[in-house]
Amino acid sequence: MTQEEYKIYIDDIVRRVESARLKVSDYHIVKIVAISKYSTSADIEKLYGIGQRAFGENKVQDLKAKSNELEELPLEWHFVGNLQKNKINNLLDINPALFHGLDSLDLAYELQKKLELKDMTLDTLLQINSAREDSKHGFMPEDASDAYAKIKKECPNINLKGVMSIGAHTQDRDIIKKSFKTTYEIYKSLNEATICSMGMSGDFELAIECGSNMIRLGSIMFNK
Repeated sequence: MTQEEYKIYIDDIVRRVESARLKVSDYHIVKIVAISKYSTSADIEKLYGIGQRAFGENKVQDLKAKSNELEELPLEWHFVGNLQKNKINNLLDINPALFHGLDSLDLAYELQKKLELKDMTLDTLLQINSAREDSKHGFMPEDASDAYAKIKKECPNINLKGVMSIGAHTQDRDIIKKSFKTTYEIYKSLNEATICSMGMSGDFELAIECGSNMIRLGSIMFNK
């Protein structure tokens, strides 16, 4: 695929995002984070050349390597993986724009300790297991609002910006929609939350129609 063909391809994805967001409102804004975990720095550079600026990685070591390799480009890096406590300092050294996966109070308290020691803050999303699946991380829906408030109160260096979730792992559109709606309703109930991150390559249009304002697109963005 030439760069021109690639741009036409990406423009089509952007049109799909536009179509979905307009079903919500003329004023509904959706941010695309390109998940580059299976892609090279050269792939990221190619997508950057088309206009993409926000990229996400799910492993701290990969985020560090790619952000170093591409440090001359004005990229916005997101960490979208499950964060192990022994990798917190490594992540904070990179200082990503947003951490998507705060999935337990234990992690919140450990993250707060490390942030305090470094005298820094971190923009973060609370992860909700809205599909109630054993394979997924995150707070159960009934616990999410209380956990959000608790972290806000007890972890001042964690700058909670909203919530994220992964759609139900099924082909049943109604079940996926229900999981997105669950997350969105929690998001709407939270004071000062501005980000509702839902939707991936296979379900982003449905996620947007359910209220998502940030989508995480991987394979679909890096078509070779």
